[in-house]
Amino acid sequence: MRRLNHFIDGQNVSGTSGRFGDLFDPNTGAVQGQVPLADISEIATAVAAARAAFPAWAAQNPQRRARVMFEFKRLVEANMDDLAALLSSEHGKVIADSRGDIQRGLDVVEFAAGIPHLQKGEFTENAGPGIDVYSMRQPLGVCAGITPFNFPAMIPCWMAAVAIACGNTFILKPSEKTPSVPLRLAELMLQAGAPAGVFNVVNGDKVAVDAILHHPDIKAVSFVGSSDIAQYVYATGAAHGKRVQAMGGAKNHGIILPDADMDQVVRDIVGAAFGSAGERCMALPVAVPVGKNTADEFVARMQDAIAGLKVGISTDAQAQFGPVVSAAHRDRIARYVQMGVDEGAELVVDGRGLELQGHENGFFIGPSLFDHVTPDMQSYRDEIFGPVLQVVRAETLAQATHLATAHQYGNGVAIFTRSGRAAREFAARVDVGMVGINVPIPVPVSYHSFGGWKRSAFGDTNQHGPDGVRFWTRIKTVTERWPDGDIGDQAFVIPTMG
Repeated sequence: MRRLNHFIDGQNVSGTSGRFGDLFDPNTGAVQGQVPLADISEIATAVAAARAAFPAWAAQNPQRRARVMFEFKRLVEANMDDLAALLSSEHGKVIADSRGDIQRGLDVVEFAAGIPHLQKGEFTENAGPGIDVYSMRQPLGVCAGITPFNFPAMIPCWMAAVAIACGNTFILKPSEKTPSVPLRLAELMLQAGAPAGVFNVVNGDKVAVDAILHHPDIKAVSFVGSSDIAQYVYATGAAHGKRVQAMGGAKNHGIILPDADMDQVVRDIVGAAFGSAGERCMALPVAVPVGKNTADEFVARMQDAIAGLKVGISTDAQAQFGPVVSAAHRDRIARYVQMGVDEGAELVVDGRGLELQGHENGFFIGPSLFDHVTPDMQSYRDEIFGPVLQVVRAETLAQATHLATAHQYGNGVAIFTRSGRAAREFAARVDVGMVGINVPIPVPVSYHSFGGWKRSAFGDTNQHGPDGVRFWTRIKTVTERWPDGDIGDQAFVIPTMG
């Protein structure tokens, strides 16, 4: 059985709190290791290491920090197969999804490698008589990231790559369910040339989270997780004088107009709803077909598509998705399926009770499909975070737009149509942060910024892209005027080396 460590000041460090959490293999349900759960003193040790490393790292010229990002990307790519296998062994997602998880993180590492340009300030000559004004984007100091179980490579890279490239030092508190890949990323960052103390990983639970939020030397915190915890992190961190961005949950809608290409719609939504077992904040768990004929055709064709899906262990190359991350999460999803039945929705496909031969104790649950879901149902209002697709029928585009706008979450939304006018009007009017037009999972590319609205995000800035650089830096503005005077001939003497 493996026993994991923390990674502090360039070293693997054993946990000293005496508290450990079990690390499961979702494919078998067996305990495969233990992860240390940090106490306040271990967070303090990591902060001290990061604080000590900060002055020299911040003073590095941006080209040198960019070179570390380039080398880090190369090392991660060289270790892609091992990292993907490790990720799947703890999360349960199939290998192809794990590789995608890592690659989307590397996209942001590539973006961060452009830090010499991204961190440039502004300059105004002669803002007043003989007065120039310029600004500098400077790092904040010790920063922290708190990341969820579902993307243990991508989201740490979203946070750490930009923060570190900007000259900050970083403490990552990954999910205790999927800690191994984040620890390996920290080792690779050290190998890439980042000095010891620049990237630290401390495993833990709420004790570690609260220690991060309360520590006076941590200047900024980025969080991704459920909305209730995101709101807590935002409020607590801000109350302690920190800059905070906190990304929460989602209930993304896919609007299907009668003129949509139904072949494309079914292909896209079956992948967006059930890929990675639905454990994605940008999954598409709600379909909103407009008009009875559209709805009837969509449900019938989706039912056929689901029948062709294969659920398997994470190493099965033929499987579309694998187990969910834990037995507790599997049982929670099953309870939501029952809730939908009790609320009066029509359960067209029931994914409960799925077992794989030889893996009967794995955390598997099959795809479920509901029709005739209504906005008053609790199962519709809540984020299920599993392979459950709910169909809410609408009569008009205006009604469909209102459904997405009125929902408590505002992370992502998609519309499927051939009408440019309808898509343009929808994109302008819908009250959601990220919009896809014939794109089911509208995650922006790395050089744009990622973030939702309403209870999907707390704070004023988004992840990665230009907002990421703004979040991890602060502006210093200098107004300068030089006095007149006779500088004499000495000013024009070329100095020589002594």
